[in-house]
Amino acid sequence: MTAGPHVVSDVMTHAVVAVGRDAPFKDIVKLMEQWKVSALPVLEGEGRVVGVVSEADLLPKEEFRDADPDPYSRALRRSDLAKAGAVTAGELMTAPAVTVHADSTLAQAARIMALRKVKRLPVVNDEGLLEGVVSRADLLKVFLREDDDIADEIRRDILDVLFPAPVEPIHVMVAEGVVTLTGKVGDTTMIPMTVRLVRAVEGVVDVDCHLCGDEAG
Repeated sequence: MTAGPHVVSDVMTHAVVAVGRDAPFKDIVKLMEQWKVSALPVLEGEGRVVGVVSEADLLPKEEFRDADPDPYSRALRRSDLAKAGAVTAGELMTAPAVTVHADSTLAQAARIMALRKVKRLPVVNDEGLLEGVVSRADLLKVFLREDDDIADEIRRDILDVLFPAPVEPIHVMVAEGVVTLTGKVGDTTMIPMTVRLVRAVEGVVDVDCHLCGDEAG
């Protein structure tokens, strides 16, 4: 994994299993079990993503197998009851699909997942054609960056820019993703910004800042 801002294409899975609108219920279940995934993109035409069918879309069939909901429950769970009677991906899927582009940042993808409460996002191009899938586990790959790689990025892209002439050399130590900064700087008002920028570096778990001003000066 290269240094610098990471985007979805850096971590996404390119080989993706998907289904068409007419895929039957049992085939969907088999594919999820075979590929160990919790959701499948639903495609039409040349590979345009039109929806996603997930475990949550399949569960109503089991939940309402022997149930006879009262009128209030029927009104409240109309969508789930419809899915309980569905037999194809087109009937089961959630549409439109929540997707992301390959050049989106990992932070953007993470926000979409959190806000829309999904575990996987189809990655599409500008025409809506499937290019891959990114999962929560994929987004966590940035924390596998080597400590030395993280330290090099902090020195090059942050410290050398903000403090081109420090009072004394600024030392960066990274251990298990935790960054420790020590040294003296001429402008202490820059320290809070430094901490924010370092914390935003992908792969950083925490920041322990011991930067200070030159008291003798």
